[in-house]
Amino acid sequence: MQPLQWDYSPSGLRTPALVCAFKGWNDAGDAASSALTFFGESLGASRFASIDPEEFYDFQNTRPQVKISDSDLRTIEWPNVEVFEAKVPRAPRDLILMVGSEPSYRWRTFTNVVTDLADAMGVSLVVTLGALLADVPHTRAISVTGFSSDSATSDRLGLARSNYEGPTGIVGVLQHACHRAGVPSASLWAAVPHYIAATPNPKAALALVRKLEAMVEITVDASDLEGAVTDYEHQVDAAVQSDPEVEAFVERLEQASDEGEEPDWELPSGDAIEQDLQRFLRQRGEDPPT
Repeated sequence: MQPLQWDYSPSGLRTPALVCAFKGWNDAGDAASSALTFFGESLGASRFASIDPEEFYDFQNTRPQVKISDSDLRTIEWPNVEVFEAKVPRAPRDLILMVGSEPSYRWRTFTNVVTDLADAMGVSLVVTLGALLADVPHTRAISVTGFSSDSATSDRLGLARSNYEGPTGIVGVLQHACHRAGVPSASLWAAVPHYIAATPNPKAALALVRKLEAMVEITVDASDLEGAVTDYEHQVDAAVQSDPEVEAFVERLEQASDEGEEPDWELPSGDAIEQDLQRFLRQRGEDPPT
């Protein structure tokens, strides 16, 4: 069985950009995957293919889900990567969107599947979305960094060259595969407050949506996401203000952010602060912000 499974073959896509996001290590606060999903839903994207999970996932780590249909039939939904098309007639290009969990195995094979798809569909640019944990306050604007691995794309899009060295995820491996395949590529990364890492972060998702709009020259109506950001900020503000230690910690982050400095104090445990925030929200009978 071929890894790439086609529902149908799309036609008439105009110099499409392929935008990818993967849940997991590259997706702090679910910001990247949420941004891509929101973008696709806003444009009425249609699924046309998926990547079969059999040779790429550890099912003990990324488990399949049992679902019961309206007719009481039990089915298994396997983790996979879905591929969508979005035609935007009034924009200069169309989009192909890819979203799923970060694979467990055979990353070189997996990224070859992606670059082969890009070649087959005439993709002119691959954009990957990511989100990382950082010592930043939730009260300030989300910082989004854009970079590319090749100088031509960096110059054309006004991005920095990446000089990162260290562990990487599937996003970094895909960027490398695109470079080797001669496919122009760029990456956008949002900085997510580390002390609310497990809470879905619509503010970071919105920041990625805005940067992606500029990069692919396609605009979406983000009013629903903006409303989610307002609710998120109210809930987190209330949680922070209920704990003097957490409030003081956030104020120090704000000061460092405003002064453009790295914090040099001993920080409270991010896990401990996050647990306090989650406990506060549960006590109020509220779901985490989405």
